[in-house]
Amino acid sequence: MKPSLAPGLTHELRFVVPPGKTVPRLYPESPEFAAMPEVFATGFMVGFVEWACIRAIADHLDAGEMSLGVHVDLSHDAATPPGMEVVARVRLEQVDGRALLFSAEAHDERDRICAGTHRRFVVDRARFEAGVARKAG
Repeated sequence: MKPSLAPGLTHELRFVVPPGKTVPRLYPESPEFAAMPEVFATGFMVGFVEWACIRAIADHLDAGEMSLGVHVDLSHDAATPPGMEVVARVRLEQVDGRALLFSAEAHDERDRICAGTHRRFVVDRARFEAGVARKAG
């Protein structure tokens, strides 16, 4: 981790919600999800916030490092139909060793759709991938 990885870093990410990021497509195998309205799925919204956090710190990690999401505490406050732009704004609030805490908020073209916090942890990519390979057998 570079010394520049410090509280106060911010990032804004914009994305136009496609039909493929709506609730019915979250788990196509699920008839329960398939019957739901076509709005931005909470699962994809969480991924969108994570994406913004990853981008916020990308230039502040050393070669061979990556970050992993370890905790999510986000509301989902309003429905967003496909075709509407969403904007996530994240701020790195705390760095405790390799543990990172972000505040996050997202809006669509009309409403705040999300607010909360997200925790990530900086890891060595090769070591992490070796552990996953061992687990996979």
